[in-house]
Amino acid sequence: MAPPPRVLMVAEKPSIALSIASALSRGQMSTRKGSTDVHEFDGVFLGFNAHYKVTSVIGHVFSLDFPSTYQDWKATNPLDLFEAPTVKSETNPKAHIRKHLSQEALGCGHLVLWLDCDREGENICFEVIECTGFGRNKDRGKFYRARFSSISEKDILKCMDNLVEPNKDESLAVDARQEIDLKVGVAFTRFQTDYFQGRYGNLDARVISYGPCQTPTLGFCVQRYLQLMTFKPEKFWTLHPYLMHDGYEIQLEWERQKLFDLDVATMLHKLVVGDGILEVTDISENQESKSRPSGLNTVNLLKVASSALGFGPQTAMQLAERLYTQGFISYPRTESTAYPASFDFRSTLAAQAKNPTWGSYVEKLLVEGYHKPRSGTDAGDHPPITPVNSATEDALGNDAWRLYQYVCQHFLGSISPDLKFIRRKVKFAIRGELFYCVGHRITNKGFTSIMPWLAINEKSLPQFTKGEKLKTSKVELHQVLFCACKTCFQLVCRSCIMSACGVLIKTYFCP
Repeated sequence: MAPPPRVLMVAEKPSIALSIASALSRGQMSTRKGSTDVHEFDGVFLGFNAHYKVTSVIGHVFSLDFPSTYQDWKATNPLDLFEAPTVKSETNPKAHIRKHLSQEALGCGHLVLWLDCDREGENICFEVIECTGFGRNKDRGKFYRARFSSISEKDILKCMDNLVEPNKDESLAVDARQEIDLKVGVAFTRFQTDYFQGRYGNLDARVISYGPCQTPTLGFCVQRYLQLMTFKPEKFWTLHPYLMHDGYEIQLEWERQKLFDLDVATMLHKLVVGDGILEVTDISENQESKSRPSGLNTVNLLKVASSALGFGPQTAMQLAERLYTQGFISYPRTESTAYPASFDFRSTLAAQAKNPTWGSYVEKLLVEGYHKPRSGTDAGDHPPITPVNSATEDALGNDAWRLYQYVCQHFLGSISPDLKFIRRKVKFAIRGELFYCVGHRITNKGFTSIMPWLAINEKSLPQFTKGEKLKTSKVELHQVLFCACKTCFQLVCRSCIMSACGVLIKTYFCP
């Protein structure tokens, strides 16, 4: 009896290969060592019995460089590099990934590519195809592409039923980008290194590198840093009358908000103090709402990690990648904030129903019904970042748990009701100057039940009557200083509570 046909499956990382093999084999597999581990088991592939081998690469198999004749800086004009040929060589020859893939492909009739679903992953697909010989030998069999956003068992099984072809155009786009980066980067690095040597003594022994992406980005960062450091705080003044009503002392806000002229502000202050009688001119009540968040993308995750969790971008992405490879969250590199029409919200919710931290909230959403997320941006790459499997702090450790907790809270908030409240505004007038106070009464906490830091504070106001006249208890002229938040670089003032990034302002004032 002939042995079953063999299927080689290649992932981008060893941990993902292990997760794929574990899901498809239900944990019944053997593992042997190689350049990267190889997991073997029997199963069904496209309706027939097959023997699986699941292994991985470690990122790109090949890297781009110039031939040796162009490596001599003195013998090569930087301009010539733009027309120079390029060659691909193995990125890490000591790992022997190319040889490993070639050996494992022997005797295999099918190749399934489980590389990350982005352009870089698409490019690595064709590197693997080259190493295994499937692209050169048509008798070898067909190769397939698995497209996935998480490595949960459900998604892996779904991918196996919906295999597609790899996208050659996306791979060629990466080839073009690599060649541009190499030629521009090396040419400019050599040019400016040679140019600066002899002009500045402390640069003579250094390579002054240039990156087509990194250097312009660094320029933006430096420009914003210089703006922050050279910013001169500016004083302004704001007027606040106070009144006593039914035992409450209420601070009123000024319709003008602020004045930068001290003489004018002082004159108006004396005018209001001299009269001292406020008249109620208007009372209004409106039902308002605060919208739930849209889906979570990478940029917003990094913002929250920096401003609220205290993680730098590198640490945050390392934690997110680990949570992804362990099967707790979906792919963490995405620009999309819109969920695809096919997204299974109920199953994603059900996976969190037994979580000891927010399980009761999830059960409520499942019983009462979750809400359609806000429309967001579909960048065509991956869905927003969402939880995949339930976890606890003991299982993840403190830092990973805090990031995972936010991902879960954001997802739950995005399908929760909006925050609803009654906004009551009372307007006052005194000698032509207009003031007001605002109260809030929450009628439905909505998504802020699971994201309490985004809630608004309830504030009750006493009853007023239009035309009612009240005496001021005091009138204060406040001096305020414009400063710059050192986290988000937004201009803020001491009358603000938080900056745009959510950081408490009082710790970020300029001297």
